[in-house]
Amino acid sequence: QVQLVESGGGLVQAGGSLRLSCTASGRTASSYAVGWFRQAPGKEREVVAGITWSGGSAYYADSVKGRFTISRDNAKNTVYLQMNDLKPEDTAVYYCNLCVDATCRYFFGSWGQGTQVTVSS
Repeated sequence: QVQLVESGGGLVQAGGSLRLSCTASGRTASSYAVGWFRQAPGKEREVVAGITWSGGSAYYADSVKGRFTISRDNAKNTVYLQMNDLKPEDTAVYYCNLCVDATCRYFFGSWGQGTQVTVSS
């Protein structure tokens, strides 16, 4: 049972940048990948990006491709989401979770509190 804590959200102007962090405590050896998800008001939760713990593969939703970069630091048990050229459509609560692969079609962790990202126009 791994606990994941998201941080780094905030309020930014369109075109700005943020870096989100997902820190894990406990054993991470059983997780194949970590993914970032987001949920905007009135919308379903969607996967934004995912990365295998080995770093061998990564996945990005079409809406963020070229703007967001997912990376990991195994020594710190941390996964990052660098978000550049932010748009108002990126406004959402962002969560991370454990996934079986980088696409995060299937996840097996529990949801944490998330971190709020708000992009103003």
